[in-house]
Amino acid sequence: MSRVGVIGLGYVGLTTAVGLARLGHQVVGYDINESRVKSLSQGQSPIHEDGLEDWIGKCIADKSLSFTSDSAEFADAECDFLFICVATPQDKDGAADLSVVFNVAQQVAAFALPDSVIVVKSTVPVGTGAKIKEIIGRPDVQVASNPEFLREGTALLDFMEPDRIVVGAQSDSVSHKVLQLYSKISSPKVATSIESAELTKYAANAYLAMRLTFANDIAELSARSGAKVDDVLITMGLDKRIGPSFLKPGPGWGGSCFPKDTKALVLVASEFGVNLPLVSATVKSNEAAFVRAAESIAELCGGSLRGKTIAVWGLSFKAGTDDTRDSPALAIIEVLIGKGATVRAYDPIASAPTLEGLVQSHSAIEAAQGADALAVLTEWSEFTSEDPDLVAAAMKNAAVFDGRRILPKDWRTSFSSFRALGE
Repeated sequence: MSRVGVIGLGYVGLTTAVGLARLGHQVVGYDINESRVKSLSQGQSPIHEDGLEDWIGKCIADKSLSFTSDSAEFADAECDFLFICVATPQDKDGAADLSVVFNVAQQVAAFALPDSVIVVKSTVPVGTGAKIKEIIGRPDVQVASNPEFLREGTALLDFMEPDRIVVGAQSDSVSHKVLQLYSKISSPKVATSIESAELTKYAANAYLAMRLTFANDIAELSARSGAKVDDVLITMGLDKRIGPSFLKPGPGWGGSCFPKDTKALVLVASEFGVNLPLVSATVKSNEAAFVRAAESIAELCGGSLRGKTIAVWGLSFKAGTDDTRDSPALAIIEVLIGKGATVRAYDPIASAPTLEGLVQSHSAIEAAQGADALAVLTEWSEFTSEDPDLVAAAMKNAAVFDGRRILPKDWRTSFSSFRALGE
């Protein structure tokens, strides 16, 4: 058992803290947000994540996990490993803002134990680990990179059953020391350099984003050419060299990782004199997908959205989470409002931002009441169980745009107009 400190209790930090506690380590989580720490100490999770709150309670009960917002108390915990899990949001130019990461590094340098390891879990560009080592300025304290590959909605499962665990450090001995924290997990483990670990995270997310964008672009081509997009993409995925993952079309991608990581990777590459045209094109194509979805909805309304009421099902960037950061649904809603529409939106968990022209409804059927069109923009399974006849009867104009291709085929007979993405 090791003593582990986790700094930052957002999606990554909280999942990491709970996951390491489940693996048998003594974990203390630190966050400057006092109300968040208070809720966590009472066993209440501030984020919606399957199974997370139950495990917070169990780990608190067996005293393997505690939380604090007191920096002195955290320093006195005398941890063998200190995980940096703070946010790295985008600057105005799209680069990762590392100010909080560097600030944390400067603070932990003052109390880190000799022979302890500072583990960077935050997503950071290549070269950050070396800068953190300089900031810490202590030869007796090591720095390692341990990127996360968590999916919101299944984060805890991904932590306990990952496809791989990557640790980068200046020496194999330090990498293996960090990897020992995960000894109870049988997944492949990779010990590499700090730079390789840092780049792996960006490269993986950029590639997945490109696959999604490719699927979305093929869906648009299928719609215009008369091809059946499901047949095209499923057949592609049967090729063992390609595989089926991330080939499901949608109205664009978003979330806390893909948008900022793709843009940051392009900027980092340019600093090294490398052009990444595929990634740059991926970002532009994804932005175009939002407009395409809005245009499809407009077509269901006779070509104009001015004065129309659009029901939107889904606000979060994907099902299983309440996270609306860079949500495709919100991006499309902004386009709809910009074209003169009023939007009534419903989401099972996520809250709508304050936006003129956007009203949040309490149910799916309430959102559809009197609407000129319905757009399904997040793939919540509960939407498929709604009664299509009741939905159609509630609407002013029985027109549907299924932007996630999740609605059952029998919905088509209940509506005067029905269009799924890619058709």
